Amino acid sequence: MTARFPTDWMWAQAFEVLEEAERMHRQFFRLSTPGRGPVTWEPPVDIFEDERDVVVFVALPGVPAQRIEVTTESGDLVVRGERALPLASSPCGLRRLEIPYGFFERKIPLPEARLETATREVRDGCLILRLRKAEGI
Repeated sequence: MTARFPTDWMWAQAFEVLEEAERMHRQFFRLSTPGRGPVTWEPPVDIFEDERDVVVFVALPGVPAQRIEVTTESGDLVVRGERALPLASSPCGLRRLEIPYGFFERKIPLPEARLETATREVRDGCLILRLRKAEGI
């Protein structure tokens, strides 16, 4: 990032911190989703775009592909599912719990282009969605 003013980097960093705080607020203070338990966490995403595709990486450690639901709602890509607590039936004690579990949901605003799902795969703990831009857009 090239700065025109010496304080530009501070503003950019401040906006990044505010975005992260907003994401965490949504993660912890979300209303429950109808038909299932309350949404308890929001997975992080990375989004890449070029002239042909939008590629969305959703970090879902320990979530099997069959427990992931992908839909579109009001122009948003919505990823929902559940990450079960590992070793829940084991008699072992809990020493630390940092990886979130329970029901999750992430709404991702889509660009103003007609998109079609090209590929969907779960690899290395990530859901990878490749959305192809429709021809002529």
